Amino acid sequence: MVVRCGRELAGACSAMRSLGKDRAALTGSVSSQLATENNCKVKQRYHHPSETLNQLEVPEHIHSPSLEMLLRRLRAMEAQQDDKFASILDVVGKFGTFQRRLVALTFIPNILLAFFMFADIFMFTAQKPYCNTSWILAIDPNLSEAEQLNLTLPREPNGSFQTCLMYLPVAWDLDSIIQFGLNYTVSCQDGWIYPETKKRSLVNEFDLVCGKESNMEGAQTMFLAGLLIGSLIFGFVSDKLGRYPTILMSLLGLIIFGFGAAFVNTFHQYLFFRFVVSQALVCYAISSVCLATEWLVGQHRAHAIILEHCFFSMGVMFLTGLAYILPHWRLLFLVGGAPVFPLISYIWMLPESPRWLMLKGKLGAAKRVLCYAASVNEKTIPLSLLDKLQLPGKKVTKASVLDFYNNRHLRKVTLVMGCVWFTVGYSYFTMSLKLKDFGVNINLTQVVPGLMEVPARLCCIFLLELMGRKWSLILTLFQGSLMCLLILILPPELKSMMVLMIVLGEFSLAASASVFFIYTAELLPTVLRATGLGLVSLAWAAGAISSLVVIQQKLTFLPIFLCCISAFLALFLCSLLPETQDQPLSDTLEHYSLQMRMRLCRAEERKQTH
Repeated sequence: MVVRCGRELAGACSAMRSLGKDRAALTGSVSSQLATENNCKVKQRYHHPSETLNQLEVPEHIHSPSLEMLLRRLRAMEAQQDDKFASILDVVGKFGTFQRRLVALTFIPNILLAFFMFADIFMFTAQKPYCNTSWILAIDPNLSEAEQLNLTLPREPNGSFQTCLMYLPVAWDLDSIIQFGLNYTVSCQDGWIYPETKKRSLVNEFDLVCGKESNMEGAQTMFLAGLLIGSLIFGFVSDKLGRYPTILMSLLGLIIFGFGAAFVNTFHQYLFFRFVVSQALVCYAISSVCLATEWLVGQHRAHAIILEHCFFSMGVMFLTGLAYILPHWRLLFLVGGAPVFPLISYIWMLPESPRWLMLKGKLGAAKRVLCYAASVNEKTIPLSLLDKLQLPGKKVTKASVLDFYNNRHLRKVTLVMGCVWFTVGYSYFTMSLKLKDFGVNINLTQVVPGLMEVPARLCCIFLLELMGRKWSLILTLFQGSLMCLLILILPPELKSMMVLMIVLGEFSLAASASVFFIYTAELLPTVLRATGLGLVSLAWAAGAISSLVVIQQKLTFLPIFLCCISAFLALFLCSLLPETQDQPLSDTLEHYSLQMRMRLCRAEERKQTH
């Protein structure tokens, strides 16, 4: 068992050594017991400092929760020593004023992300059109609207007016029209009117009716296509240019193409603006997660990303409230997009990632930003500690997209997480579209899931503390797949039960999304973190597009059936990944490959031990 690990690592760990006076005081005699049980059976050739405490496992005859928590803390302490930035951030202040301010800066952008992402839902509200037959008013301008429609529109068998046909205009007087009636019908020639509509939407602004309904689906497709392209491009850009300029670029996109959508003159202009703003959204989502991951340590990192996602859910409720109050779609973009302008101040307030700066050889800038953070937290960093930032042997760490193919560990993580993210995207969109099929009010379809998602994401805090990243993701995915299975087997007559299962499914998938971002960001090395997040986000957009395609098929059970299949496949693949909780972040590909081999070796050792 241990020999196998030793061969893969080119040297295995030695016997458990003393953890130091502070650690020994905590663990007491239990530490020595655990160390004895973890003696290795091969000769030591390499001893990694972070491996010592990670070998500690609770023997089968010890089931003390307090002991497990103690060992987790000890592993976190040792991991922190192995991570140069974690040790520096410990001196800077793990979660001081600077870090709290950094997290607070994500609140408004995440609200706006949700606003611009789901705005299309309220842009295409159902409208009942009638052909514009104002030609008859030239004969008698005193006709009421009801009389005009009665004389110029044909009726359905149930007595209602037809929406896409009108009687052919004639050069008769009004008495002849009333006496003989009109018989020849044609399609609408002068546009449409919407007498029963109280709100102005894109449908009645650009007459997306009577054969033009496919334009609404085209808007969703263009938006998701923008997410696809943005995921592919801006993850790479973030790793090349840095987190700070990429975030500013995304905020500029929100100002021009998000807020600016209120001023478009044609529907094609609107499609273009939505295509570009979707790229800005994914650009910010990737870069902000990278920035939080690289500035924060341990549980603070997870808490910050979860809090970001809670404000994203609040943004959905913000959008729904404005859409309910405001009568015009242009007003919705103007009022809802206005908070983007204060974000211009981020030019002076947002810091760059010191990890990224160091890897690009910008050690002076990395030290300055760390010293600034320490000054905000009223701390001082010893010069001897700052000197440790120097990369041995080289100044710039190089990596490329090809490393996702050449590095087998990186390839494995990307493929597995891509499959998981495809499942989450496909399942979430499928459930949202299914909810509309049950005739639920459009405002409720957004408010209820939004309200449910906030506690779902907050529950992840406790899940991550108790179970770690890997098993939290597996649990939330399992809950989502279970809801899909129940939806599949429940009879359609139980409408209220089906709606409840869909809402609970969205609850679980929202939790999965939060855990996913934390887990993936920690699995990827700093030098390619944004690129990797972009590639897996590409899978999410592909899943969303697939749901739009599959949901249009005549087989009603197919979309949910595919949800179940993809969810169970993702569950199996997640079991192949290592745990990242209390582990140091990898910065370079060399360090990353070594860490991945260690984690997989320890996972294999645990399986054989138990």
